[in-house]
Amino acid sequence: MLKEQIDEIKAALYKHSVLIFPNAVVSPEAQFALTNAFDDESTVYGHGNNGRQKESILHPDLKTIPRQPQVQVIGNGPVAEHEGLKDIRLKHPHHKTFHKTQIPAEEDESHTRFYRWHIDAALYDLSPPRVTTLYGLKVPQGRTQLVRYDDGSGDELKVPLGTTAFVSGKSMFNRLSDAEKSLAVRTTVVYAPHPYVWMSKAASNSVGLGLESEDKELSEEDLPAWEESKVKRYPLLWKNPMTGELHLQAHPSAIKELIIAPLPASSSTRTTRDAALYPDGAHLTDLKQVRKTLYDLQRPAIAPRYVYAHDWAENDFALFHNQGVLHTVVGAFKDDEVRVFHQCNLAASSDPVGPSEEDIAKYA
Repeated sequence: MLKEQIDEIKAALYKHSVLIFPNAVVSPEAQFALTNAFDDESTVYGHGNNGRQKESILHPDLKTIPRQPQVQVIGNGPVAEHEGLKDIRLKHPHHKTFHKTQIPAEEDESHTRFYRWHIDAALYDLSPPRVTTLYGLKVPQGRTQLVRYDDGSGDELKVPLGTTAFVSGKSMFNRLSDAEKSLAVRTTVVYAPHPYVWMSKAASNSVGLGLESEDKELSEEDLPAWEESKVKRYPLLWKNPMTGELHLQAHPSAIKELIIAPLPASSSTRTTRDAALYPDGAHLTDLKQVRKTLYDLQRPAIAPRYVYAHDWAENDFALFHNQGVLHTVVGAFKDDEVRVFHQCNLAASSDPVGPSEEDIAKYA
């Protein structure tokens, strides 16, 4: 692919967040090359070896193409042979394995939930990938399902079977009130060490947007060996490298603490001190409070009218700005419905950039 074409794709992706190329023919090598073009210093799969820890909730979902180890095979059903892999069984994640409550079994074919809203990222040691690419090779079609939020809102969303759902981090931030924007621009997120092991005994809320607070997280002593220097602390807002816009980006299931800076002395008049949230700053460590604070900022953005649920067709090739959107697996397949996708993302060579001094002055 020519540099001019790569530059055009980059500009489009950072503007629109999700790109779909129908009827594409993409080898694992070509998929890696395009993913790598967004960060040519990055060559390691986004989760490194962390996702392969047996205790990790990601472990069952990872099948690696031997000749291109940065590309994973994901999907559903039995596959006799594929890209050097033999006799593998793929398992599409189902909300009953992760949510505290479940849709009744008799409604499983017609109804579903958002599984887990997330960013593709190890969130320990490695930096979040800039982009993720998904390539649909075998895609069951023909029926739809109804996503139930089951959170008292009455929200529902009709989706194609096995859709991938996306929401914009930019829109998530832009829709906040002035007081919430002030809070967001002053907030740093602290993630748990080995977060996918840490959360392995816990359960999600019914919209897949964070965990229920039931003291089921593993203690630090029960985690694999970890180092404080590898624990990730990121600003809640990430700056788009091309547009300069701010995206509210946080993995709601992996957060452990929130650090909120006080209002700056030269705070904008957009938010008066009396109206501000945590005007003197705060360090939130109570998980229930941490989760509610983030949930209140993120939940409005997953309302049905703001969700893009892609209707996959065979040979669709998708790129999405992993540092600019949240996404989730959706749907429930029958055991014999075979679905085969290739996924690639690469741990970034640098961490996301947060708000500038000008952004803080504008929004705080």
